[in-house]
Amino acid sequence: MDLSVVIVNYNVKFFLEQCLYSVQTAAANVSTEVFVVDNNSSDGSQALIREKFPDVKLIENKENTGFSRANNQAIRISQGQYILLLNPDTVVQEDTFQKCIAFMDAHPDAGGLGVKMVDGTGKFLPESKRGLPTPAVAFYKIFGLSSLFPKSKKFGKYHLKYLDDNKTHEVEVLSGAFMLLRRETIDKIGLLDEDFFMYGEDIDWSYRITLGGYKNYYFPETRIIHYKGESTKKSSVNYVFVFYRAMVIFAKKHFHKNWKWFRFFINLAIWLRATMALCCRVLETVFVRPFSKSGKKQHENLAFVGNKATFNCVKSLISNHTTINSQQKIGYICLQKENKTAEGDCWGTLENVPELIAQRKIDEIVFFASDISSNEIIQMMMNWNTCHVEFKIMPPHSNFIIGTNSIQKF
Repeated sequence: MDLSVVIVNYNVKFFLEQCLYSVQTAAANVSTEVFVVDNNSSDGSQALIREKFPDVKLIENKENTGFSRANNQAIRISQGQYILLLNPDTVVQEDTFQKCIAFMDAHPDAGGLGVKMVDGTGKFLPESKRGLPTPAVAFYKIFGLSSLFPKSKKFGKYHLKYLDDNKTHEVEVLSGAFMLLRRETIDKIGLLDEDFFMYGEDIDWSYRITLGGYKNYYFPETRIIHYKGESTKKSSVNYVFVFYRAMVIFAKKHFHKNWKWFRFFINLAIWLRATMALCCRVLETVFVRPFSKSGKKQHENLAFVGNKATFNCVKSLISNHTTINSQQKIGYICLQKENKTAEGDCWGTLENVPELIAQRKIDEIVFFASDISSNEIIQMMMNWNTCHVEFKIMPPHSNFIIGTNSIQKF
């Protein structure tokens, strides 16, 4: 077995479905087993897996055991030469598994590997490559110096923004959203530390990889979408406490001499960030939400990207959907380059999408994943992410479209 993919799921059924479709495609030429460890979801995730993905090895927990413990359950019984931790709110490219394994095979010093991640708008996610949060680096991050001087090699070490996003680099910390390790590395350094319930476990594991004599690499030759934060919203007070407490656990474990001072600054940061989060929520409730409700507009025009046959199959569902504004126009962008004529429901081709967005007043684009590869979808999102449109994906065999913080049924 070449690869064991481990996905921990908690109440993100539709993101999980999209993720598993992309994993199936990426595994076509790689000997792969897929585990989903469900942490007692209440949204029907287990039934979805049994119905649509019978080959997936499902582990059903009766309680939310946390990220580390759930991953370890699958890792212990996995058989792959490589182990991939993958978030359920991700979409991998068709070539992701092959390219990553080829890189690891060619670099025996590599213990762990991360890839280039973009969010649901096509923007690069800086956590794709990170530095070790030593007390100094964490201080610069917590108190905003890393944001003020992102390209500084001193202050910008947390997200390593001084390193080229499009080149392979040796880095210190990988993201748990996509973290590929050798089996022999895990055998040497041990499983994930279950003291970390959520957050921080990827930092700890990355550090232990380097302590074990291996290197971590950021590898941008393949990309994934990471919708980021569907299970936990990063603006919430709970996230602030959980995330920064995880950093305290890490500091106590690895920075014995300085961890008490580190704990002081972390606790200070917790209360500052928690206060800011509460203030933002109050301001949003008092000012933003009433204004947005009174001034909220419907989507202007909706464009699908895909083949005519697929568009025709969903057109009636879209037209009958109650949330669609009667004034909203719906069309599709043709994939066939030889068809230069925009007529009927076809508004144009991929060659002139930015112009079409302006001309047709398009503010939402939905990709048919049955017609377009993940590779192409990610590239289009990155190409058009300055056009101020919302991107969504309709997975194969589904009536749902999925985007950042948004799931809609037709």
